[in-house]
Amino acid sequence: MAHIIVFGNEKGGSGKSTTCMHTATALVRSGLRVGALDLDLRQRTFTRYLENRIEYGARHDTTLPTPVVMGLPKVDRTDLAEGENPFDKSLGLAVAELEETCDFIVIDCPGSHTRLSQVAHSLADTLVTPLNDSFVDFDLLARVDADTGKIIGPSVYSEMVWHARQLRAKAGLKPIDWIVLRNRLGAQEMHNKRKMGQALEDLSKRIGFRVAPGFTERVIFRELFPRGMTLLDLKDIGIANLNLSNIAARQEVRDLIRALNLPDVDVAI
Repeated sequence: MAHIIVFGNEKGGSGKSTTCMHTATALVRSGLRVGALDLDLRQRTFTRYLENRIEYGARHDTTLPTPVVMGLPKVDRTDLAEGENPFDKSLGLAVAELEETCDFIVIDCPGSHTRLSQVAHSLADTLVTPLNDSFVDFDLLARVDADTGKIIGPSVYSEMVWHARQLRAKAGLKPIDWIVLRNRLGAQEMHNKRKMGQALEDLSKRIGFRVAPGFTERVIFRELFPRGMTLLDLKDIGIANLNLSNIAARQEVRDLIRALNLPDVDVAI
């Protein structure tokens, strides 16, 4: 069966689709067969990123390592069993089809709570939650006492992940490996940055996730999107002499893939 990687964050604006795209491309560049699903049916950022990549390759007559992109199939409600949800059926059909040919399936969830996102989380072998490095986004994971800074309890999103873990346990599936990425890190070491790091480490022990470094805030991520490129493709688009910022950013991608600890993945990309 394919290893399913789900990218989820219900707040949005955390660089989730960018992280998803870089992960999927890194896996393809490692010689693996990768399927891609975008469950954000409104924004479709991951889909548009992949479409930009395909269009760029066609315009410049070059073949770029690209995941197999698949849309969700339409489901005839008359074919549903009693009580069966059409979103469950559609996602199940898409995953089943990709599993026939793929080593990995990368799923990008919307920045909001939807039925599709909920089901996708229960399918995840690896769950990646990119998080802006601030206490505004920390609220996605847990509620914090304003006076003491102590963690009061898990958030609605954390409870949803817990429910997904329960469903997997009942089905006899292996536990979800949940990784929270500290994304859009500032370049300077600040007091708030240290406090955020300590809070995440404390919470990780309570609700069961791993903390990993994500991507530093860089202009190049926004510049690559229109062409569908990632930091691993720079030589393919004629940027052979990388500046120090680009080299550091590319290393962040490699560190991310290493931190995910995925089976049969060569991080020397």
